[in-house]
Amino acid sequence: MGLPGFRKRRAAASPEAGIKEGSLVDDKAIAKRATKTRRNTLFFTSFCYLVAMVFLILVEIGNTKKSSKVLNDIYFFKLDLSEILATSVSGLSSLTLTNSIARTLGLHDFYQVGLWNFCEGYQNEGVTHCSTPTNLWWFNPVEILQSELFAGATIALPAEVNTILTVLRIASQVMFGFFLAGTVLSFVLMVLAPIVVYSRWWSFPFGVFAFINALMVIAASAVATAMSLIFNYALTSQVDLNIKVDNGTKMWVFMWLASGFTMLAFIIHAGLCCCCTSRRDIRTGRKKGRNLATASAADSSEKSKNGYTLPTFGKKSVAPSN
Repeated sequence: MGLPGFRKRRAAASPEAGIKEGSLVDDKAIAKRATKTRRNTLFFTSFCYLVAMVFLILVEIGNTKKSSKVLNDIYFFKLDLSEILATSVSGLSSLTLTNSIARTLGLHDFYQVGLWNFCEGYQNEGVTHCSTPTNLWWFNPVEILQSELFAGATIALPAEVNTILTVLRIASQVMFGFFLAGTVLSFVLMVLAPIVVYSRWWSFPFGVFAFINALMVIAASAVATAMSLIFNYALTSQVDLNIKVDNGTKMWVFMWLASGFTMLAFIIHAGLCCCCTSRRDIRTGRKKGRNLATASAADSSEKSKNGYTLPTFGKKSVAPSN
């Protein structure tokens, strides 16, 4: 005779638990619909930071490899000394002095300036050498050109070049630091931008950092542009020297596009301080959200079509007596 088996009965699901679980799901769905605009806007700001970061990386790796033709076309400015004229050349024939090309003097035909270093080369060979990339590097044309001249050859560089060397060193180092800091900060803001969807309180610190980021990138781009224009003016002011300066169009386009995207991201972050519903607004009941209001209106319209209408409460109109 077997003993009766006793099995533990399953506890019936509590109606309150089911209602609570269903309400949580509904709350998440409501919050997701209500914050759709804010969420999509933040995704766009992350895209802006991504594009800005790509352009900043191109600015930073430009002019660093002599074997890469693509990177060699990215520079701030280019000194063309192929037809430079020397003030005195001892020990050379009159024919050589008449031609007076850079190679005869021991110089290269051109010098390209990047963020980390400079590259040099000849017109018929292209870039033949790039200096070692160095932190806080700055371009000193007097030191570089004088070190490559043959013995007995001298070049009278314009006095303006010697005057601006100190300013050039400080400006180049500030530009170097701002470009690198802007790249790092753009990456951090790109990754953390979705946090702003939870509360407007996050918009303020993000707006501050976005402003700092845009300010650094724009300032670095402005310094690079001013530096190129100053070099162009200083070296071409002495016509007898016959030095040409070409501005790097690609580098300028990259750095100003990066500046534009960081500025756009800052404007959006500033706008999010007062616009677009956050999840905290939904939780506290401050705002309903445009998408949620649209969905509620659509539900009401659908119910009225199906014949379900809410009762109206008010004073009944009295029919006129005959």
